[in-house]
Amino acid sequence: MRRVTVRAMERVRSFVLGGAGFIGSHLVDRLVERGPVTVFDNLSIGKRAFIAPHLASGAVNLVVGEALDEAALRQAMAGHDVVYHLSANPEARWGLERPRLDLEQGTIVTYNALESARLNGIKQFVFASSGTVYGNNPEPCGELDLSELPFSLYGASKIAGESMIAAYVECFGLRASICRFGNVVGRRGTHGAILDFCKKLKAHPEYLDVLGDGRQAKPYLHVTDCADGILFVHDHGKERLNVYNLAPPDITSVRRIAELCVQASPSPNARIEFAGGTQGWPGDVPVSRIKPDKLAALGFRVRHTSDKAVELSVKEVAREVFSPETA
Repeated sequence: MRRVTVRAMERVRSFVLGGAGFIGSHLVDRLVERGPVTVFDNLSIGKRAFIAPHLASGAVNLVVGEALDEAALRQAMAGHDVVYHLSANPEARWGLERPRLDLEQGTIVTYNALESARLNGIKQFVFASSGTVYGNNPEPCGELDLSELPFSLYGASKIAGESMIAAYVECFGLRASICRFGNVVGRRGTHGAILDFCKKLKAHPEYLDVLGDGRQAKPYLHVTDCADGILFVHDHGKERLNVYNLAPPDITSVRRIAELCVQASPSPNARIEFAGGTQGWPGDVPVSRIKPDKLAALGFRVRHTSDKAVELSVKEVAREVFSPETA
């Protein structure tokens, strides 16, 4: 099976909003093969180091800016062929402390990105969405299974962004691709359970405290599969509005992730202490499953199952966290 095919076209000028972040930097690694790339990032979470080789080679231009500033975003976006919008609140729990965070960094930034693309005459738009749009639905969800509304602020911002994109497709002739991710994991991670657990074990090696009862389970998507899948959907989606789940079919429990993190740490005998309860935090979906069938029918399957993605990512993140260089 042919995984990612670059269209036979002239060099493409790509604009990546959030391109210095975890997923964005892996996408940039691939986009530089297609042509010049502009990364727009405020570097609040993303890191210049993630894209440093491309900056040094001249393949990438970094614009440090705030996407809430529509004028600055519009100016930076001029002259590009396609917009990849990966900017968002990176950690769903942060919305509990700052309820405006997902409104601003999710909904408003998505509007700013769409309007900047429209005013610059850019017709191709790719959006990083999430399986959180399916709400608290323990059944495997396909792209049309939206009977349960999101119940996290993060998920609400994602479905709002999807709705605005659909409106821009209809009203302004945009061609858009929406990818609903599972939980993305891997090297350069800036957030998530694996990084959180490893940091906790580094801070207090004798134990690992875990929210919930450990039975929470989700599909985990390795970041390399995520980046490949985004490009595949953009290249091969046939509709004006393409909506695809991007996730493995299986799920992995929080208990399993905690056990693997302990094993990969310098303290393999650390005890795991569960706080109890079915949720990790208010708005957390205890169990989610995402059907990848539609994308498979288009010709793309992830290389890593959820369990394999987690195992690989724990090793990658543990090397980064427990390295003597990070002490």
